[in-house]
Amino acid sequence: ILLSSLPGAAVTSIQIDGVLHEFSTIEGVTEDVTAIILNVKKIALKLESDETKTLEIDVKGPANVTAGDIIGDADVEVLNPDLPICTVADGAHFHMRMTANTGRGYVSAEDNKHREDDMPIGVLAVDSLYSPIERVNYQVENTRVGQRDDFDKLTLDVWTNGSITPSEAISLSAKILTDHLSIFVNLTDEAKNTDVMVEKEETH
Repeated sequence: ILLSSLPGAAVTSIQIDGVLHEFSTIEGVTEDVTAIILNVKKIALKLESDETKTLEIDVKGPANVTAGDIIGDADVEVLNPDLPICTVADGAHFHMRMTANTGRGYVSAEDNKHREDDMPIGVLAVDSLYSPIERVNYQVENTRVGQRDDFDKLTLDVWTNGSITPSEAISLSAKILTDHLSIFVNLTDEAKNTDVMVEKEETH
């Protein structure tokens, strides 16, 4: 659930002036379009709206273009502004438009393309990784509570992209899991109304 079910934001398509397909090269730009797309997929965003947003980068060289050069409205926050996008030579011009929205999990470029009706020539769909969770580790170890030593201690290490805190991510994941399991609890009135016995902790 932590890795697959939490909502986030991601770029869904790009359009670069003078580019018709992803195997193109751009005059005055060191990276080809494929490399630029790989960098764009790493952009970490936070959107305060469920609407599709249009973002823009408009830079004249010489310049090292980063995610911090992205122009958007007040609902858009770039969380990794130092991420390199491309290198523009002296006298060259790099102009790219992007669309971004919110979602869950992973959506392939092909699926993003099918979601758009009549995507214009030159607009390139990209893979979208919406999950705000970058990595999760867990460890289970024995622990003692009072005189009892048959308890387990769970330690979670959670890394995020900054759009959500680890504590918020764990809480939201627990809520999603609880909401899904409540379907089974509600199958019978007897289970719904039964009190669950919880062992009291020993105090000394």
